[in-house]
Amino acid sequence: MILIHPPVAKPCEPPAGIARLSGALKHYKVRHEILDANMEALLNLRNNPRQNRSSSDRWTARAFRNLSQNHTLLKDWKTYNNIDRYKRAVIDLNRAVEMSLNNGFTAGLADFHHQELSPLRSGDLIRAAEEPELNPYYPYFSKRLRELVHKGSFSAAGFSLNYLSQALCTFAMIGFLKKEFPGLTIVMGGGLVTSWMRNPDWKDPFKGLIDHLVAGAGEYQLLSILGVNDIKEEFFTPCYDLLPSGDYLSPGLALPYSASGGCYWGRCSFCPEKAEDNPYIPIPVDTVMNDLNELTAKTAPVMVHLLDNSISTALLKRLACNPVGVPWYGFARISSLLTDIDFCRALKKSGCVMLKLGIESADQGVLDSMQKGIDIKTASLVLKTLKEAGIAAYVYLIFGTPAETLNEARKTLEFVVRHREEISFLNLAIFNMPVCGTGEWKFKTNTFYEGDLSLYTDFIHPKGWDRRQVRVFLDREFKRNRAVSGILKNEPPIFTSNHAPLFVMKNGNGH
Repeated sequence: MILIHPPVAKPCEPPAGIARLSGALKHYKVRHEILDANMEALLNLRNNPRQNRSSSDRWTARAFRNLSQNHTLLKDWKTYNNIDRYKRAVIDLNRAVEMSLNNGFTAGLADFHHQELSPLRSGDLIRAAEEPELNPYYPYFSKRLRELVHKGSFSAAGFSLNYLSQALCTFAMIGFLKKEFPGLTIVMGGGLVTSWMRNPDWKDPFKGLIDHLVAGAGEYQLLSILGVNDIKEEFFTPCYDLLPSGDYLSPGLALPYSASGGCYWGRCSFCPEKAEDNPYIPIPVDTVMNDLNELTAKTAPVMVHLLDNSISTALLKRLACNPVGVPWYGFARISSLLTDIDFCRALKKSGCVMLKLGIESADQGVLDSMQKGIDIKTASLVLKTLKEAGIAAYVYLIFGTPAETLNEARKTLEFVVRHREEISFLNLAIFNMPVCGTGEWKFKTNTFYEGDLSLYTDFIHPKGWDRRQVRVFLDREFKRNRAVSGILKNEPPIFTSNHAPLFVMKNGNGH
């Protein structure tokens, strides 16, 4: 089997889902190959730059002239000592990718879209499969896939589709394989596929094109599809052996690892995990620690990225007592545990360089309406404690939720201003209503993103705080505050939280 990670997604670390699938296939001795087509497509562009002839401005010329150099800079620790130099390298590299394409396609390091075809419409995805040669990456993937299938005599190809930015390329690659190798079994899974299939109104529009669609964790389903018998319920150690560990755009390997699926809190209103009814499945802490120790010894990463929606309290405590010897970061829930300075210092000593915190709002009424289960006073103390312990805080905020108005949004602004010394990075988002999460809420909705595969729907805000007003507030008031703008300047463009901890680390370590 060939496991495929399609373009386009952030090329800064290996795809964790495919690594776990590889671990399962390896455990059962199923012969397979991995194609990180996302990373290879970027390398192909770097080695064979093809500037769009319609672009002749100085910026584009500079971007292509320095394409290889900027690629190299993002793999150099020195670049992360200077945010301005880093930003220029990223933005110029992204510009070169963007200006290399045509035929109505626009791409970047983490973006891919078409002026007419939408990943939210199944008909457009089918069209992308019917005309794969129109995809700008066709010259690369047609040759590469043909070589792989012929060389390995593989009978199946599995695609991991996690982001909308991957959808058009995924279907173009599937379309090519169906035409070139009609006997090949096509399997598709991943986060985006799971979201599609968990929609109560889901009706498979891809019959005849895709043989098997897989929702949720795919190890057992994939093994069953491949005819493996006597499958035992167990957790598989991810295998990164077949991935190009040295190619990713980071100064060394950033090792991704999921210690759980779903979310252990699982009660937040409008959360996709809750809306899609994704179960919380934690890997036993002993198994997690064994995996991390084994993987870090084998791959020598510069840091570990814990992918959990929220790292469990049990795992945080174990990491504090038994460091894996490598800097690490991930999401954590606001709790009294993180107000304990001795515990936070132990986390720091264990290698924790940054925690991502979903505070969402600084108004307690808004938090309670969202069933966040956190106290804003506790959040305030957590930020101060993490700062004292030397752990960076990457804070996530959401504006425009049903319970929020301008007054509540301004409370969030005041909170950020008060904590400007404790917040290292900020992620600002405008609320989207999950299309399958409105059943228990009595909001008037209408089509927001047109398409049968839409994940979100528009709604009439009960207090009149609509998206346009939210945008005006963010652009004209929130972002213009001097304290806020100072924090936002720290944000690594495009790579955001994936590269943020690298700016916290000094000379490649967490101290």
